[in-house]
Amino acid sequence: MEEYEKEAGCVPILHPEEIKPQSHYNHGYSESVSRKNHVDDYSTWDIVKATQYGIFERCRELVEAGFDVRQPDKENVTLLHWAAINNRIDLVKYYISKGAIVDQLGGDLNSTPLHWATRQGHLSMVVQLMKYGADPSLIDGEGCSCVHLAAQFGHTSIVAYLIAKGQDVDMMDQNGMTPLMWAAYRTHSVDPTRLLLTFNVSVNLGDKYHKNTALHWAVLAGNTTVISLLLDANANVDAQNIKVTAPTCSEHSTLIIEKKCFKQVWNCRCRSPLLVLFLQEFRQKVMLGTPFLVIWLIGFIADLDIDSWLIKGVMYTGVWVTVQCLSKYDSAEQHTLFTHSLFMSVFLDFPEHLSFSTVHLPFLINTLALFYNFGKSWKSDPGIIKASEEQKKKTIVELAETGSLDLSIFCSTCLIRKPIRSKHCAVCNRCIAKFDHHCPWVGNCVGSGNHRYFMGYLFFLLCMICWMMYGCISYWRIHCATSYTKDGFWLYLTQIASCSPWIFWMFINSVFHFMWVAVLIMCQLYQIAALGITTNERMNARRYNHGCVRNLIDFFEIRCCGLIRPVAVDWTTQYTIEYDQTSGSGYQLV
Repeated sequence: MEEYEKEAGCVPILHPEEIKPQSHYNHGYSESVSRKNHVDDYSTWDIVKATQYGIFERCRELVEAGFDVRQPDKENVTLLHWAAINNRIDLVKYYISKGAIVDQLGGDLNSTPLHWATRQGHLSMVVQLMKYGADPSLIDGEGCSCVHLAAQFGHTSIVAYLIAKGQDVDMMDQNGMTPLMWAAYRTHSVDPTRLLLTFNVSVNLGDKYHKNTALHWAVLAGNTTVISLLLDANANVDAQNIKVTAPTCSEHSTLIIEKKCFKQVWNCRCRSPLLVLFLQEFRQKVMLGTPFLVIWLIGFIADLDIDSWLIKGVMYTGVWVTVQCLSKYDSAEQHTLFTHSLFMSVFLDFPEHLSFSTVHLPFLINTLALFYNFGKSWKSDPGIIKASEEQKKKTIVELAETGSLDLSIFCSTCLIRKPIRSKHCAVCNRCIAKFDHHCPWVGNCVGSGNHRYFMGYLFFLLCMICWMMYGCISYWRIHCATSYTKDGFWLYLTQIASCSPWIFWMFINSVFHFMWVAVLIMCQLYQIAALGITTNERMNARRYNHGCVRNLIDFFEIRCCGLIRPVAVDWTTQYTIEYDQTSGSGYQLV
């Protein structure tokens, strides 16, 4: 990093790891965490130590005896600084009532008490100080305001509160760094960056000295999680810094970054907005029509009057390669490849001799009902939790000032308070009320707004598949010469497959899809009727279950001479736990 700055020929930026903290700065904070439990006599303590430990009575005694609360110590640190860094809210209120200066600068970093509280992530203290008039836009000795410090240290809640209270999301510090740049460079958590992007931050701003964008800083730090977010936010991959270097040309970039940048670079080459829109619509239509084409081609090739299976095999290989190419063309559109069982009726007619009133008419009604429920599941609002920008800021302020601005109930992407049973969908990038799951077959989330339509879709889809199997069997019975009772099952399969490969292909598809649709609808009905919970809630219940064998190993702490490592958890101090869905089992303690 230092070499990079020297080559750039710019004023060095003091990064957090280069800051030399005051000895008393760390000492005071650590003492507040490891407070002694057996100290009975505070009468000999000076006011600084009493403030660090939060001994209100001792502090009041010394102030009443004549100690000036505005008087700094020998290192120019005031009592308000010590109270702020140790989150002593009652003492802050008391000292301010006795005349303490809210925005007093002090310490080696020439910071205000608000700066100290922000560095440590004390949101409640930040709220309290700002109620007394503390100015978050003041800069410290490094040229950073409070929003920059909060972004550097990953204090997402404080970033949200400061912006909601009017701080500019694109505010630059003395070195020209914005909060987004600091979050991209210093914070590997996605929350601060997501929050800033939701506030419509300027993604492609360059800093004052290096001309680095946030994407440059993320690449320099190897921050792949933030890089993905910035690319999704249309960060310019061709932006050049003072060294005439683009993010993708950096020596720190990886193959993963280059792959992610390919789509962005391709879009940048399409200079016409109309051309970009046309290509996007065309891509969607291609992906939407792919299932129909594939189903038809498989049946068509099987039905060709060609004796050589080698030729048919080559044709099938061509179909498979085409589908793979289309899937890689834009993986984001793969959700449109919904199950083709939905539209099997397009390719198959029931035998004409079957009754119109008892077969054809019910089949038509079922088809219409299927299309209706699928359309509603696909296009209906699944329960998106919406709020205007003013409402979002108001919510942030209300939650912060009531001590409830916690990321477990507050979505840092949507900037809303999450209602109970809601969840943020990573695919749709929005919060859904009574979230069940994201369904790739309908290309939408399933939530409070469309869950009943999704159940209708599954029911009529299952009926459709049953109709399809019935139609195939009726066709074979009438049009195919078979001898099942005489020749047995395996010869019967050969006969019906030879009679109409197309119909046989449709029947195999129907049986396959019948199995998973039946299982899915039974699981949904069981969850709704017997458990009264959603799929998401049921999946979360698995967070404590590792499987029978692993559960016994963890419970009895079986080590087997060190060959097995049980997960030992101190449940008296474990407040949060997440289920690790990447591996399918196991604890992810946070």
